[in-house]
Amino acid sequence: MKWPRLWLLTVLVCVLSSCTRHENTAFNNAYQGYKALFIDAGRVVDTGNQNVSHSESQGYGMLFSVVAGDQQTFDSIWQWTQATLQRKDKLFSWRYVPCESADKNCIDDDNNASDGDLLIAWALLRAAAKWDEPRYQDEATNIIKAVETSLFYQSGDYHLLLPGEFGFIHQGEEKQAQDTVQINLSYWVFPAINALAKASNQPKRWQQLFDSGVSLINRARFGAHQLPPDWLGIKGETFTFEHTLSQDYGFNACRIPLHLAWAGVNAPNVYSAFLSWWKQGSVPATVNVVTGEAADYEMSAGMKTVADTVAYLINQQAVSFNQINRHTDYYSASLIMLSRVAVMDTTI
Repeated sequence: MKWPRLWLLTVLVCVLSSCTRHENTAFNNAYQGYKALFIDAGRVVDTGNQNVSHSESQGYGMLFSVVAGDQQTFDSIWQWTQATLQRKDKLFSWRYVPCESADKNCIDDDNNASDGDLLIAWALLRAAAKWDEPRYQDEATNIIKAVETSLFYQSGDYHLLLPGEFGFIHQGEEKQAQDTVQINLSYWVFPAINALAKASNQPKRWQQLFDSGVSLINRARFGAHQLPPDWLGIKGETFTFEHTLSQDYGFNACRIPLHLAWAGVNAPNVYSAFLSWWKQGSVPATVNVVTGEAADYEMSAGMKTVADTVAYLINQQAVSFNQINRHTDYYSASLIMLSRVAVMDTTI
């Protein structure tokens, strides 16, 4: 008799469907709070950093609004981003500081930030698929081509993503000396890289970027806790902290394990150091991977949610999402929302 098997399959489908509906409702509720607190007429406001906006915040806002199915807000964020931050080469100036003119004149640094570029292109691709809008696809394609032109860099056998077009390649002082390239491994947004590869006419280059990122994360482990830093110099295939902005594992690098797990990376031992770090009773927000000096304050609610989410994605441990309220700053709230999207994307 086949009906018991069919009955079980029907029950399983219903359970999964119910779980998906619950996740969608919970996400949309969280999104409404995020929207009310941080999105102002298309500008996503970094409340923990003097109310600036940047390409990262705009990319996160676009991603969350498309997942929520809120096309009106998506369009308002994209229109503000396009009008205010997008450069002629289709990449985005990375920081906007509020000023009286409330336009491009408020940009205090015209350099781009590649994580923001990837996030914006990814959100546009998702929007094109969700709402069947070719114009979003066309805009994403323009950004992808600009990234390929200006931000891909090879050092030894590694295919790197420059954090920005300018200021991250330091020429060797001696005639034959190799350049030192400063990278930020949290800018490898692996699920976005997968999506952009499919939309590119050079998918092999994106796969090389993906593979190099995983390899670098596996190698770039320092200190007693064997954690990767926020910023790292690479000369050929040798690591250095010369010219780097920081020696900390912290607010940038905390995203690395989430990006990996979200993309289904299952490299041997890639998560073990993160899991060990998070098992401490009171986990510092940052730690210097060279000196071992740790911050005297704990991880934010968003960082704690990332830790829970990674444990869920790789070990199916229970996950709970911290609430977003008026006491939550922009970045912590964004990590919470990002974690929710990761779970939704990886749930059957």
